Amino acid sequence: MIRDLTELLRKAKNRPIRKMAVAAAEDEHVLKALQDAMKEGIIIPLLVGDKEKIQRIAQLIGFSLDGIELIDNREGAAVSARIAVSKVKNGEADIIMKGFVGTGDLLKAVLDKDIGLRTDQLLSHVAFFESPYYHKIFCVTDVAMNIAPDLEAKVQIIHNAVKACQGIGIGNPKVAVAAAVETVNPKMEATVHAALLKEMNARGEVKGCVVDGPFAIDIAVSTAAARHKGIGGEVAGDCDVILAPDIEAGNMFYKALNFLGGASSAAVIMGAAVPVVLTSRSDDERSKLLSIALSTLID
Repeated sequence: MIRDLTELLRKAKNRPIRKMAVAAAEDEHVLKALQDAMKEGIIIPLLVGDKEKIQRIAQLIGFSLDGIELIDNREGAAVSARIAVSKVKNGEADIIMKGFVGTGDLLKAVLDKDIGLRTDQLLSHVAFFESPYYHKIFCVTDVAMNIAPDLEAKVQIIHNAVKACQGIGIGNPKVAVAAAVETVNPKMEATVHAALLKEMNARGEVKGCVVDGPFAIDIAVSTAAARHKGIGGEVAGDCDVILAPDIEAGNMFYKALNFLGGASSAAVIMGAAVPVVLTSRSDDERSKLLSIALSTLID
């Protein structure tokens, strides 16, 4: 059991240092995160972008670029994204990180058939949370990529979350399929999907985890609520993963945890050949550092 996200950093320090290609690195927030990660000894950055701007920002924040590879590109952020992705594709870097480039441009490069990191797996966002109101860290998915995933997409989203969990040492994660109620209602697609995913897990079609649901959020995270409603099983009140029904529910839950619930988070995009770090300007410095640490633990 991992009780707090700082454990990710400790685990990352015990792994070989990874090289992180940063697309459009001319961003103060990103360079600060990289500076912190370098101090912790978990990554070596490979910076791609406007060299003059990167150097100016680095000087402003006291970040020495001595010994750091810097590829100068003045042709725009989308080109920087393609260069950074190609460095990972060619084995010159291990992980990709978003700098001052649009998410769409970065993901277009990641999914490019020639230079990209495409696999047969769906891309999905995996966020781990440390909450003062829960006894261990847990994952919420997918809150940023897939708008209204169908059943097959949810199978792949679970697969990505399980891979991320296993990367940080959660061997057989408990997946709560979230909905508004605990009973199957044909008019509520999330409940139907939950029942089908549970059956598929029981048949061995969704592997490496234990799936249960439909669960309202209180049932997923509170044993007291589960007991009160007479719901048993090993997932209720002790989940490792919460599968959101759609991007709207997931995104609101994600932001409520961060901005109202006192939670900390670390997140990556899964489904490509390597993890993709997409930090937001609204993420605090600890979250950015922990997201980088998380990415280094996933093979």
